[in-house]
Amino acid sequence: MTESSPAPASRRVRVRAPELMGKGGWLNTGERSYGLADLRGRIVVLDFWTFCCINCLHVLDELRELEEKHRDTVVVIGVHSPKFVHEAEHQAVVDAVERYGVEHPVLDDPELATWKQYAVRAWPTLVVIDPEGYVVAQHAGEGHVHAIERLVTELEAEHEAKGTLRRGDGPYVAPEPEPTALRFPGKALLLPSGNFLVSDTTRHQLVELEADGETVVRRIGQGGRGLTDGTSERSRFNEPQGLALLPDGSVVVADTVNHAIRRFDPESGRTTTLAGTGSQWMQGDAVSGPAREVDLSSPWDVAWWRGKVWIAMAGIHQLWAYDPADATVSVTAGTSNEGLVDGPGAEAWFAQPSGLAVSADGERLWLADSETSALRWVDRDGVVHTAVGTGLFDFGHRDGAAEQALLQHPLGVTALPDGSVAISDTYNHALRRYDPATGEVTTLATDLREPSDAVLAGDDIVVVESARHRLTRLRLPEEAVQVESVTHRTQRAATEVAPGKLRLDVIFHAPAGQKLDTRYGPSTRLLVSATPPELLLAGEGAGTDLSRTLELGPSVPEGVLHVSAMAASCDDDPFNEYPACHVHQQDWGVPVRLTEGGADRLPLVLAGMDAGTDEGAAPQVP
Repeated sequence: MTESSPAPASRRVRVRAPELMGKGGWLNTGERSYGLADLRGRIVVLDFWTFCCINCLHVLDELRELEEKHRDTVVVIGVHSPKFVHEAEHQAVVDAVERYGVEHPVLDDPELATWKQYAVRAWPTLVVIDPEGYVVAQHAGEGHVHAIERLVTELEAEHEAKGTLRRGDGPYVAPEPEPTALRFPGKALLLPSGNFLVSDTTRHQLVELEADGETVVRRIGQGGRGLTDGTSERSRFNEPQGLALLPDGSVVVADTVNHAIRRFDPESGRTTTLAGTGSQWMQGDAVSGPAREVDLSSPWDVAWWRGKVWIAMAGIHQLWAYDPADATVSVTAGTSNEGLVDGPGAEAWFAQPSGLAVSADGERLWLADSETSALRWVDRDGVVHTAVGTGLFDFGHRDGAAEQALLQHPLGVTALPDGSVAISDTYNHALRRYDPATGEVTTLATDLREPSDAVLAGDDIVVVESARHRLTRLRLPEEAVQVESVTHRTQRAATEVAPGKLRLDVIFHAPAGQKLDTRYGPSTRLLVSATPPELLLAGEGAGTDLSRTLELGPSVPEGVLHVSAMAASCDDDPFNEYPACHVHQQDWGVPVRLTEGGADRLPLVLAGMDAGTDEGAAPQVP
């Protein structure tokens, strides 16, 4: 049996699946609770996700086709496992399930009880349970649904033959729709007419409102998911977010789940596609070229700056730009590694950039870097700077000097006339302000339910209250609200490792029918760094071996290991001179705590595999 061959079903390691538990209870089940015994006879796919995570949102979209194709045999259950404090609030999970169109049961697990039982390490993680209640596969990261679909087909045949497969309707119960004018709006802009244009994200439309911010003038788009150009009645969007006004009076739209940039003409009412193919960008795809021929990845916001449309490419942690002069796109900043690293654009790291705004003087492009809870900016030389924020796992609500101020997953930024910037501090339900002249962060308003954007309208600032489904008008300037300082770190438990030498093993097995592509040299790459850098005494940098010995400094009690791994595989067909090849990549941010007696090996799984393929990578469950 070659390395790329799947293990026969009879040789799979049969590990009994732990029970499902979550203090927050169940959603999308008509208020009924479920245990694994209730699901016996069905193939269960557990999706460990959290709604801040762009990779998790990608997996939600990947799962839709699997759910539809195997609706009578497969039950997908989302296990919501929060990173941020706000994500542990039950109502926030309820909102997220509706916001992102989740059409399967969701277990709200605010204390990470089920996460711990299944020894999950990263968001997202998918676990497959067979009809007899045994774990048969576990996959971390996105891009594994094609492998799960093959496994599901095998399990259907195996358990149909054994008589242990139960077909029928699943436990999903759709919630009742709410009759609000907007539903989880994302971004807004002020049109030259004085009206507002809003991305009505969950309804897949744009909505024009009168100057009062309430009265609906018209809706653009049919209202269902799709990628269709044409008139307001014919066009379709898929969870649109960012909006930017172009010099000619038209509007550019970040059509997020379509992975596309669209143009809407308010005069004619027509929508056209400027950039993107409708497919998600994957490692190895082009990073520049004719705009309609290059894949994009979850563009979340857009801004017109220096003659181009700048794009917050949340899906791959980069900034891109669309050049209307020659209809091309290209990367302008970011390596695609997730983290907070300043410097020249080609060396900078971002983490889900989600909001863009050009400063009043045109010298800076402000951006909300949501996963690092940071306010950052790009200067005219393309150098990236951080104004507020320290990294992936530190967040809170604290005003004061920028170097010690804290935000919590901001999604929007708004340039103010005096050179300062307003921050839609989404998970703190607040509007904050950073003043570059003083280096101070203050709070302008609180009790704004998940603000995701704000737009200036005369002396007012109009805030998009996404989870209240409305625009809210505030007067500027506002006196800062005094808020008690709160500091948080992510709930995810740190991995206890011993100081000194640590063996890092990235485990990769090519999917069935493929093999490593070694025709032109090594086909694997491993990049390792740490926060703080002093955590790693040896072993940092890039190499081609997926195993490496690191040396951890005993003077740093805890930190984060940043690991990025890549492997290329090609179809294993000796008769095909030009086999199709595939690039697999996964980035991890692994919190570690140095403890005497801790682990001396850190295994990370790059590609999905059957649980019996490698005992060292099998799901670690009780």
